[in-house]
Amino acid sequence: MARRCDICGKGTVAGNIVTRKGQAKKKGGVGQHIGVTTKRVFRPNIVTVKTLMDGTTRTIKVCTRCLRSGRVQKVV
Repeated sequence: MARRCDICGKGTVAGNIVTRKGQAKKKGGVGQHIGVTTKRVFRPNIVTVKTLMDGTTRTIKVCTRCLRSGRVQKVV
């Protein structure tokens, strides 16, 4: 299943997990330094919704932000 919103086009975004080592300055240390960075994926909250488009009922994949903002009306 493709993780992409059919309305706004929001999809997965790559990023990093940043692990830091060392004691923080406000705790009496010399500051934190970056140890290892590991790739990770930020996934959008995609739901499958039945909606009314052009007079027909269609099933589309929509992010929850588009659903909450009213860009899509659910068909019950």
